[in-house]
Amino acid sequence: IPISSLTLLNHNHQNSIDKMYVEQIKRLDNYIDQILYYVRSENAEKDYIITEKNLQDIIKNVALKNKDDLLENNVKLEVDVNNKKVLTDSKWLEFILNQIINNSIKYKRNNVDSYIKIIADEDKDKIFLSIYDNGIGIPENDLSRVFEKSFTGENGRMTAKSTGMGLYIVKKLCNKLGHKVYIESKQGEYTKITIIFSKNDFYKLKD
Repeated sequence: IPISSLTLLNHNHQNSIDKMYVEQIKRLDNYIDQILYYVRSENAEKDYIITEKNLQDIIKNVALKNKDDLLENNVKLEVDVNNKKVLTDSKWLEFILNQIINNSIKYKRNNVDSYIKIIADEDKDKIFLSIYDNGIGIPENDLSRVFEKSFTGENGRMTAKSTGMGLYIVKKLCNKLGHKVYIESKQGEYTKITIIFSKNDFYKLKD
């Protein structure tokens, strides 16, 4: 709550507060989120409720949370989810998407028109939510390890902002919720993360 209050004060007084302080509070807010959801993932069954949720509403909340960062970094957010609904826990999915969006902003490529595209598609049994960015991408040697705990890789070593925990927690929460998450990337071109939801709440997706 105190961090949320500081964030709101920052937002309301952007012209009078040094950007360095704003950035540090944002980082603190994200780290606290990571700690909270890491702890919750250890006792997940006590904390989440699977219900049918509208993807548009969840993404709207994530976009609002990241609005200032997106504008400050000149990253365009494009959303096309066609009012699709998924079986999930909205609070947990918001955290998952927030971690992915944070990474896309953090690892954007310079000297290009940066964008993040969020697209939903479906087949008979599943809904696919893809988050695509045209950032710096992930080296091929690191790609298979990005969901490992504390793994920062080549990109993470270039910045002090990386903890190596964000995608690890994303993977862990998806597993708890019965979702699947996959990543593909090409260094210097793009990264695409896809979350797969079952349309049947009695059916947990298998690898």
